[in-house]
Amino acid sequence: MSVQAPQDTGMKPSLGLTGVTINAMALIAPGAFLWTTYQLQAAPGSALNMWASVFIATAIALLTATAYAALSKRYPEGGTGSSYYYTEAAILHKEEHRHFKFARIAKFIVGWASHLYYWVYPGVMVAFMGLVITYIIQTFDPSFGAAWQEVLVCVGFAAVVGLIAFIGVTGSTVANIVINVIQIVALLAFSILAVAYRMTHPNVHYLHPSALSVITPHDLSGLIFQSTIAILLVVGFESATALAAESKNPGRDIPRAVVLSLVIQAVVFYFIEYFAANFFINTGYNNSAGTGFAAAFSSGAPIGDMAQIIGNQMLGGNGVAFATILAATVVIALIGTSLSCLNTGVRVTHAMGKDTELPAVFGFLHGRFRTPHVGVIVLTVISAVLGSYGVLSIDHLTQVTLISNIGTFLLYGMTCLICIVAFAGVKARGIFTTVLAPGLGGTLNVLMLVGVIYFAIAGGGSTQVDTIIAAGFSIAWLVIGFAFLWIRQVVTGVPILHPEDHKEKNGIVRPVPVEVESPA
Repeated sequence: MSVQAPQDTGMKPSLGLTGVTINAMALIAPGAFLWTTYQLQAAPGSALNMWASVFIATAIALLTATAYAALSKRYPEGGTGSSYYYTEAAILHKEEHRHFKFARIAKFIVGWASHLYYWVYPGVMVAFMGLVITYIIQTFDPSFGAAWQEVLVCVGFAAVVGLIAFIGVTGSTVANIVINVIQIVALLAFSILAVAYRMTHPNVHYLHPSALSVITPHDLSGLIFQSTIAILLVVGFESATALAAESKNPGRDIPRAVVLSLVIQAVVFYFIEYFAANFFINTGYNNSAGTGFAAAFSSGAPIGDMAQIIGNQMLGGNGVAFATILAATVVIALIGTSLSCLNTGVRVTHAMGKDTELPAVFGFLHGRFRTPHVGVIVLTVISAVLGSYGVLSIDHLTQVTLISNIGTFLLYGMTCLICIVAFAGVKARGIFTTVLAPGLGGTLNVLMLVGVIYFAIAGGGSTQVDTIIAAGFSIAWLVIGFAFLWIRQVVTGVPILHPEDHKEKNGIVRPVPVEVESPA
C-alpha cells in the first residue's frame, strides 16, 4: 500500500473498537497456548520461573505494543499494510534524499521478513490443532493417530479457517467474539478449580511452597530460558494494525485495540491461568518420567492431565470429561487464533501486492466479499502443508515454530526502530511512547531472538539440528527476497533506491505532526 494513495483499498470499513480488539485478542488466544506450550515450559531445571517469565514477556510485548500504537496513531491511513506501510511512510517523509532514498528497500525488507511470521505462524496453529484433535479422539479411540489421520485433520482444519477468512472479517469478528467468551470461561473455571484443589488438599506436596513462590524469580538463567518461551505466548497484538482499512475510525480505535488486546488477554488471563497451574503442580501428578514438572515435561498434554486429577477429585470422578471439555475449548481457541493470524497475514500480503512488490494478483479483492481472496487461498494451502509437516514429529514442529519465531522477533524489532525514525524531529511527541518504549522494546526483541537461538543450539541434540534448519531457511528466505527485488528492478526498470525527484514527481508531503502521549 503505497503512501501516495493510502486509502484506496476497496475494503468495507465495518469494524469499531470492539471488532478490532476482538480480532486481535483472538490471535493471542490464552486458552490455546496454556495447553500447547506448558509442556515446553515445564522443563524441570527452570520451570519454577514460569510465572515470572510470563510477566517479563508481557512487559516486553507492552513496549512493542506501545510502538505499534504510536505508529498507528500517526499513520491512521495505513490500511492493510501495518509495519510495511509505516516503514515506507516514516522514511519517505524525511526531508533529505540521503534518508528517503531507502524508503522502498526498507519497506520491502520489513514486508518480506514479516512473511516468515505471517505465512508460517498459521501453519504452526494448524499443527497444534492436529495434536489436540488427536488427543481428544485418542481418549475414546486409542488406535487413532496414524500419520495420514493427523494430516487429514490438519488439511480439514486449514480449509475451514480459510473458508471463514474468504467470506470476510465481519463474519470472522462474530466467530471470534464467541470463541473468546468460550475460552475465557474455560480458563476461569480451570483456574478457580486448580486453586481450590490446593486449598482443599493441604497434605499434598506442592512444588511451590507458597503463592509468593509462584510469582517470584528463582534463578537468572532459568528466568531467561523461560522468557524465551513465554514471549511466544503474547505475539499477535499487532494484528489490529492490519485492520485499519476495515476500521470505521482507525486513528482512534487501532492504537487502543493494540494495547487493549494485549492487556485483556495477557495481563489478565495469562497471569491468572499460569498462577493457577503452577500453584497446583504437585508430586501427586506423576507418570513414568517422574512427578510434578518432570511428569508435565514428558506429557503431550500436561494441562489435560491436571484437569483429569482435578475432575476426579473435585467433580465426582469426572476427570476425563473435564479434560475433554477443556481440550474442546482449546480447539475453539485455536480456530480463533488461526483465523486472526490468517486474516492479518493476507492483508499485509495484499498491501504488497497492490504495490506490486509481490505479484499483483495478491492485490486483487473478491468481487462479492471484498476480501483478498487470492492471498487467502494461497495462505490456506501453505498452512495445510506446514501444519501437515509439523504434526508428524516434534522435530518438524520445532523447525516450523522456530521459523515463525525468527520472523516475529525480526518484525517486532524493526517496527520499534521504525517508530523511533518516524517521530525523530517531531516536536509534539511523547518521549516515552516514541523513544524510550520502542528503543527498549527493539533491544529486548533482538536479545530474545538471540536467546531463543542460543538456548536451542546450546541444548544440543535434535533441537540443535532443528534450529540450524530453521535459521538456514530464514536466511534463504531473505536472500530470495533480495533476489526477487533485484530481478524486478532489471525487468521493470524501477530503481531499488528512490531518485532525488521521487517525492516531487509523486506529490508526497510530510504529514502534519501529531502529539502521541498515550494510545488511549
